[in-house]
Amino acid sequence: MVKINNEHGEIAISSDVFTSLAGDAATNCFGVKGMTVRSITDGLVHLLKPEYKSKGVHIKHNDDGSITIELHIAVDQGVNIPVVCESIRNEVNYKVSKGTGVDIKRIDIFVDSMLLG
Repeated sequence: MVKINNEHGEIAISSDVFTSLAGDAATNCFGVKGMTVRSITDGLVHLLKPEYKSKGVHIKHNDDGSITIELHIAVDQGVNIPVVCESIRNEVNYKVSKGTGVDIKRIDIFVDSMLLG
């Protein structure tokens, strides 16, 4: 949870807010098939249903009040992965920063799978 103090009081933002904003922003980018998660039981990567996309996002709270975002995604086959990742990074940074006012230190993107379109 991130706490922001201002002249009107304190605002506490839960990790669920960050995961929801980041998952939504990432999955709306061109070339992204969806968010992924690695199964503990079989070790395989699974594509998440849209309503569970925030499970493919991990948030780390840094000592300086900023956050680090880790995204696990599946992309469409044939896309330029570095270009797609840069688009995701820009979109997630913009949406999360604008929506919460919290600084983002890093956005790490893991392309876990490439799926046929």
